Amino acid sequence: MARRSGSVTIKHVAADAGVSLQTVSRVINNEPTVRAETVGRVQASINRLGYVPSIAAQRMAGSRSRLIVALNDRDRTLADWRERRGVDWVDQMLLGGMLTCAQHGYRMIVELVDTHSDHITRELSAALAAIQPDGMLLTPPHSQNPLICGLLEERGISFARIGSLKEGAGFRLTMDDEHAAALATEHLLGLGHRRIAFIAGPDDYELSAWRVAGWRAAMAAAGLAGDEGLVAGDFSYASGLAAARALLDGDTPPTAIIASNDQMTIAALAAVRERGLDVPRDVSLVSFDDTPIVRFTHPPLTAVIQPIAEVCARAVALIIEHPAGSCDVHQPIVVPAGLAVRGSTAAVSSR
Repeated sequence: MARRSGSVTIKHVAADAGVSLQTVSRVINNEPTVRAETVGRVQASINRLGYVPSIAAQRMAGSRSRLIVALNDRDRTLADWRERRGVDWVDQMLLGGMLTCAQHGYRMIVELVDTHSDHITRELSAALAAIQPDGMLLTPPHSQNPLICGLLEERGISFARIGSLKEGAGFRLTMDDEHAAALATEHLLGLGHRRIAFIAGPDDYELSAWRVAGWRAAMAAAGLAGDEGLVAGDFSYASGLAAARALLDGDTPPTAIIASNDQMTIAALAAVRERGLDVPRDVSLVSFDDTPIVRFTHPPLTAVIQPIAEVCARAVALIIEHPAGSCDVHQPIVVPAGLAVRGSTAAVSSR
């Protein structure tokens, strides 16, 4: 009687094929040291028994753990989950990362770490010892943390840095935030807007400065000075509300606002309505991220589409293809963002 696939182990495959456990493991790991005839026999046993390789079996050869850890910011991630804010950064990260891992026989694990913790090295060392990953995917602001990057380099662990262009170890990947901000600004300029304000993200994110630079460059190219329309937030709804109120209550309120994430843009929408103004008739709004919620606001928000899944897929592929010590990718990899034009932007009012 055939065994159920869930009950079949590597021992059953080895016995059926008449080879050692290590040989089965080498076949599973696609190692070139096994003779073609043996590979065929082992593969036939795997197919006949319906065996599904486990991570433990794949690790028996002692080469790779087949685990990749995605490191995400603890406080901001937990806050989003608890508040059920509809932020899908982690969802998109997993979509790109997990699917790519699965294609190569790997698994992805998410770890939440506070990048500002005084114990970051100890906390990360404990995670590395427990998981023993082949590589790590660092998201902002971890991707620019020298303690994290230095520890991974010291341990010889391959890693990718999303949203960081700082020189140093690790693969560097960006979503071309500077160009994306310029794209959003140019869209508004094309609609006739000249007083275009910008709500920036926090300074501890490298990409915050890139987005400001893109906005400034587009404004300067149009012969406009933009610095008086620059305010900063911290990616939270509260900070976006305060920033938008300050802009709208100024001596020369903007006719358009770009905010560095969806939460701050939704807050700006609320601030506009507090003043009895209409979006987009009186104020146009453009957001970053394009999380699901912005498609269901009234009006739906024009937003920069960040290709998070694609970037994470590229990052995971690089880690798998280039184990520590064999990196031949030195230039930053850019996966460009796009712009979804919706109902929150319109031609500047003649009033």
